[in-house]
Amino acid sequence: MHRRLADTEGRELSAQLRGTGIALDLGAIRLHVRSPLALLAERIAQVYAEFPLLAPGEFCDIHVQVVPGSSLRRWLRPQARFRVDGVEPFEPFPQDHALPLMEWGANFSIAQRLNQHLLLHAGVVAAGDRAVILAATPGSGKSTLTAALALSGFRLFSDEFGVVRRHDLQLLPLLKPVALKNESIDVIKRYAADGSGGRIGPTHPRTRKGSVAHLAPDRASVDARARPGLPTIVVFPGYQPDAPCSLRPEEPLRAFQRLAFNSFNYSLLGPDGFRTVAALLDRCPAYALSYSRLDEAVEAIGKLLETT
Repeated sequence: MHRRLADTEGRELSAQLRGTGIALDLGAIRLHVRSPLALLAERIAQVYAEFPLLAPGEFCDIHVQVVPGSSLRRWLRPQARFRVDGVEPFEPFPQDHALPLMEWGANFSIAQRLNQHLLLHAGVVAAGDRAVILAATPGSGKSTLTAALALSGFRLFSDEFGVVRRHDLQLLPLLKPVALKNESIDVIKRYAADGSGGRIGPTHPRTRKGSVAHLAPDRASVDARARPGLPTIVVFPGYQPDAPCSLRPEEPLRAFQRLAFNSFNYSLLGPDGFRTVAALLDRCPAYALSYSRLDEAVEAIGKLLETT
């Protein structure tokens, strides 16, 4: 039985991260991370607290490193650099932004490599195994709504990747911390304070995407990370200040265009991408959601799922 990161002593976790590295089972993939940065070990322990710590040497799909900057910057303005298979796809970040760097680098690597499946830019949650796909462009409030649903009793699959297994259209969890940005951080802190008990890690100000914090997945979602979900509805959310909650059926052609657009690898998959999106929308009704209040949006999605 693997220990959870929350049950691993901090010095032990830091030593393993610095030495052989740590392996995390995210569901659809396993991620291996190495870093000598003690602060990163502390942050990983916070936002991956409920994940099991796999034994050294277990197979992983993606291997990444977060290492200190070199030369004088190590002392004047400490930096962190992200590597995947020895390649550095990004410019260095300030060292206290090592966790956002690791998360963005891991997402970049997943989007580049997990092409045996259709990858949607979508949050995914489920009631039991009946899954809701929340597909949207950045800035639409997708991650905020995904976090609110996860804090309202829905099972969390992902806030970034809707992983659709092409041969049977099942959704695979790709479970990572939910990335919250700017105003969404305080919005979800208030929502979590209503008694739902969400774990939100430290806020990282002045990143390249503004302020960023991460909501840790709950234990039930982590324990179900190997269990696929049945796609049931597709929702295209859009936050609009002061707007009433409105949930309306999306016209089929428009739904296809929006879902294909919100895919990381639709074009790369060619005809298989077309067939998978078409089959997914044949199975799932699609809706456009406008909202300003999270509680109203969560209630509307819950009711829709119950009647579909």
